[in-house]
Amino acid sequence: MSSEQPTRRRALRMIGATVAVGGLGAGSSAAQNGEDGDDGVDSPYTAVYRDTIDSVVLVTVAGPRGRGGLGSGFVIDEQHVVTNDHVVSSATDDGVELQFNTEEWRTASIVGTDPYSDLAVLRVENMPDAASGLSIVDREPAIGQEVLALGNPFGLDASISQGIVSGVDRVLPSPSGFSIPAAIQTDAPVNPGNSGGPLVNLEGEVFGVVFAGAGQAIGFAISPRLANRVLPALIEDGTYEHPYMGVAVQPVGPEIADAVGLEDATGVLVVEVVPDAPAADVLEPATPGQPSSGDVIVAIDGQQVQNQAQLLSYLALETAPGDTVDLTVVRSGDEQSVEVTLDSRPESQLPQTPIGPER
Repeated sequence: MSSEQPTRRRALRMIGATVAVGGLGAGSSAAQNGEDGDDGVDSPYTAVYRDTIDSVVLVTVAGPRGRGGLGSGFVIDEQHVVTNDHVVSSATDDGVELQFNTEEWRTASIVGTDPYSDLAVLRVENMPDAASGLSIVDREPAIGQEVLALGNPFGLDASISQGIVSGVDRVLPSPSGFSIPAAIQTDAPVNPGNSGGPLVNLEGEVFGVVFAGAGQAIGFAISPRLANRVLPALIEDGTYEHPYMGVAVQPVGPEIADAVGLEDATGVLVVEVVPDAPAADVLEPATPGQPSSGDVIVAIDGQQVQNQAQLLSYLALETAPGDTVDLTVVRSGDEQSVEVTLDSRPESQLPQTPIGPER
């Protein structure tokens, strides 16, 4: 690499200067953390760190007129690195550079991006020998389970923070204007620069891809099940087709339940159907102020729908464009079944808003 890179590295570290204190060493993380394993430390966190940190990278981005940003990423196989779409969305050609824990630099190319799940895959030629692929589990974590967030908060390389899974099945906004379903909530500290890094369990398995921090000990990661659906398609095709029904819904509370004739406050009320969408002429939206005029979705393919998060998660994790789903709806006080054949999600026309302050 050119002599410019160490200078850039030092500059990136200065991003965290407002929280730095005197006396911090400037040596590499490999040297500072006793990677020879002979420091006498007996901690499960240290063990996971040693096993995984060489597969975690600092992602630096050069954008138009030199403006870019930074984030994190992690290796999944001998060629590919996962990060967030919003970390690399402003990158120019050959504008993504990675630094590994071994202090080696690599230039990465963008293989595929998906703003709807906020995932991106990068390709790296000549992956460092120390970087092996981390395994993404195909199950949801349990609430209360211990997890570790690895990444580069404020550009401070090779950092680790500890917490638990605080919640699952969260619905978060994405830069596309659509929502990201099934997100994992954690109290492990997540800061600008952590985006794209792995959230791992104490076995070093990836339980999510960090994509947002909301302060006050609340961070979010993309579901491992969603990541396992999207990432292979990004590697193979450069894009991922999300299923699309074309409705807007709101939760059913006691007042709406009484108005539509439900014994319990459950399901979601259809408040809008997009013209020419798959649900058009199948589902009936409620007139504003008249909830009884609209359909309430209470089940999909026999699975109970209690809230919006459950509906979005089922569509994202269990269906694909072209599938026909059976919806159980309450219409004018009567329960009935209707079928909707899903389409591919159209390109969003909404203005993009960033998920986190990575730039």
